[in-house]
Amino acid sequence: MSDRISIQPAVCHGKPVIKGTRVLVSTLLGALAGGDTIESLLEDFPNVTREDISEALKFASELSDS
Repeated sequence: MSDRISIQPAVCHGKPVIKGTRVLVSTLLGALAGGDTIESLLEDFPNVTREDISEALKFASELSDS
């Protein structure tokens, strides 16, 4: 598990979120897949960092490799 991604049953029904937030990893990934830029995500989610987004991408990559 990542130090930036959290999965807790009591937070967002146990879906992966950026630690310390309720921003779903899937929300970030979906936005990127839809053509949003990292810069626009940083504006839309001011409590998310560039490193958080990078970690979300790494998390998804590791899941798809299992």
